[in-house]
Amino acid sequence: MVTRAPTADATTATPLEEELRRLAGSVPDPELPVLTLDELGVLRAVHIQDGGAVDVELTPTYTGCPAIEAMSADIERLLHEHGICEVTVHTVLSPAWSTDDISDEGRRKLREFGIAPPRGGRTTGPVTVGLGPTRTHTAGPEAVASTREAATTPDAAAFAEWAATPDAAAFAELAATPDAAASPETEPIRCPHCDAADTELLSRFSSTACKALRRCLSCREPFDHFKEL
Repeated sequence: MVTRAPTADATTATPLEEELRRLAGSVPDPELPVLTLDELGVLRAVHIQDGGAVDVELTPTYTGCPAIEAMSADIERLLHEHGICEVTVHTVLSPAWSTDDISDEGRRKLREFGIAPPRGGRTTGPVTVGLGPTRTHTAGPEAVASTREAATTPDAAAFAEWAATPDAAAFAELAATPDAAASPETEPIRCPHCDAADTELLSRFSSTACKALRRCLSCREPFDHFKEL
């Protein structure tokens, strides 16, 4: 397996290339065998070179993903079993994979398997960031004095100055748009067992780096969530 740039034109696949792509895409993901590589969206293209050698292009879910080696070996084994003597799997890093590449069928299978799929597609344009207090203060005189002192620092004065600019007004307007409200970060993560939207985060990492561990507050069942990327 080697890393290279993606092939410029993958739109003119021959019938044999399409069949080999179907075969390669049917390989189960080694970490999530409920999904095929095609449903996960990591299989980019299959090309037949002069002499009959086959090149397969894969994009890992993240750089350094340990599963890419197993994916490559499984693709090579399956194509060898179908009479392809020379198979080379190339890792293609651009364009990068994202959870938007998971197919609708893949999302359905994740939910059926008990894993909350990543939330809806990402919006284009600026990413809104919510601002809030970094810490709370007690009600004692020392806390009040500390708060007053913080409000008179150069940083606080600069923030107050920025808050009065057109840029700040535009930021506030963007944050109130339907697209911002519908971003994946604001959509509830629904329980795959009972479909309740009231869930809590237990751990940012679960059995694999791409999943988080959550718990439903309705049925009390823990479940994995395929994190958005």
